[in-house]
Amino acid sequence: MTSNKRIEAFGILGEHLLSNDNRLQEIIEEASYQNPWFTRENVSRAILAIAENLTVPALSLWVSGYAVDHAPKKTVGLVLAGNIPLVGFHDILCCLLCGFSIQLKLSSNDKLLIPYLLDKLQAIEPEGFSNKIRYVERLADVDMIIATGSNNTSRYFEYYFRNIPHIIRKNRNGVAILTGKESPIELNALGHDIFDYFGLGCRNISKIYSPKGYDYSPFFEAIESFSAIGNHYKYHNNYDYNKSIYLVNGDEHLDNGFLLLKKDTHIASPLAVVFYEEYDNAAALQDTLLKKQEEIQCIVGTSKLSGINTIPFGQSQKPALSDYADGIDVLEFLVGKPED
Repeated sequence: MTSNKRIEAFGILGEHLLSNDNRLQEIIEEASYQNPWFTRENVSRAILAIAENLTVPALSLWVSGYAVDHAPKKTVGLVLAGNIPLVGFHDILCCLLCGFSIQLKLSSNDKLLIPYLLDKLQAIEPEGFSNKIRYVERLADVDMIIATGSNNTSRYFEYYFRNIPHIIRKNRNGVAILTGKESPIELNALGHDIFDYFGLGCRNISKIYSPKGYDYSPFFEAIESFSAIGNHYKYHNNYDYNKSIYLVNGDEHLDNGFLLLKKDTHIASPLAVVFYEEYDNAAALQDTLLKKQEEIQCIVGTSKLSGINTIPFGQSQKPALSDYADGIDVLEFLVGKPED
């Protein structure tokens, strides 16, 4: 089966995800019951982001720079995370577009959505995918590994899979750069980068860099439209817990009733908290970001810093096909680039 046929099948899957299919709506509902973090809104947001990438022109352009039709067929083991809905789908897409077989170790937090999408894909193109997908509790007899987990589990993965070609992902987070010149619309868009998926994704903003003396009042005003997030009991429990800790410890912080801002040099912040850090000048900020690049998944903002790639406010949860997690090109890892 050629890559063109595989691309066509994924294109049909993308069209299906944009339809109002009754079974898909049932799966979304079931997923929200199984995992309280997977609200209907967040699951639908994740499905839409995937569907927008699953077009034949976009997929064809993306894979055109790789040797997807010339690599020896392999079996890839995928250990998937479950922090946000369908977070491992991009790895699955890469492997199946290459014609590889996959063994899937699903997260216990996301056991419905990926099987639904892959069942639909197999129904669309049985010849190409029916024998390519296995769900397992333990990976065995695989040629390559892609595993996503925490900093703690990554050490286990690195040791256990040390003799197999692998990509092992650790904790990373998104950061934002403010200049003080942002419009209310841009600051509101930053709210999506912070609050979509409750801030649980590796591309969510957990840290803001702002100019010395920056006034956060306009920021709080701009994100007021996200206040309903405080009604979600699990999010609210985290907000209350972290607020209590800061109050008991006498830690200086800012509070708008559903988000805490705390000055801190770390990148990763607790849930319902965003750390912030002031910078004196662009050169100092650039140096800081380059030193912490192994902790950063993406950067949102309008600043132009040498060696620093930024994306527009509000776009952190809409990665393009070529926006590889941790900056590691998965397709090149799997099949390499075509020979010149």
